Amino acid sequence: MNQTSTITLCSGKFLALVREGRWEYVDRIGATGAAIVVAVTDDQKLLLVEQYRIPVHARTIELPAGIVGDEPGGLSESPTAAAKRELLEETGYAADRVEALTTGPSSSGLTSEVVTLLRASGLRRVSAGGGVAHEDINVHEVPLSEVHGWLAARASQGLLIEPKVYAGLYFIART
Repeated sequence: MNQTSTITLCSGKFLALVREGRWEYVDRIGATGAAIVVAVTDDQKLLLVEQYRIPVHARTIELPAGIVGDEPGGLSESPTAAAKRELLEETGYAADRVEALTTGPSSSGLTSEVVTLLRASGLRRVSAGGGVAHEDINVHEVPLSEVHGWLAARASQGLLIEPKVYAGLYFIART
């Protein structure tokens, strides 16, 4: 394999645009990956979050998720710990158990970021959720028996459905 040089073209607080050989991609700064949480309550409701995402200029429906290791002193944070933290921040639910389902690139042609999809269980509501100070997150508890119709209705209203939601539903169906 040929060695190619890596050049940082531009760098911000959270992201860097990098050129490696003829390839340009985004590298996340100060984090080790992302945790995406598939959380189903005991009464069979999938927890989803809705928020406005500036890069796509639209509201999106997503699984609760967040960056692993981005808290001060958190570079040793595990995906499991990040999943528990983000689930609580975004949805107000604490989880007794979190298990990794799969790990892979979020968008291998665009970014170096690797995500871990995790399943949370033993859920209990402990706060309202909604995210941290700068976030404006709406929490949705959608019965699994109605989730496909619910997602289709949101899409028809102009919301963007993040495809990782469907990956989460795949793993739910397998168990």
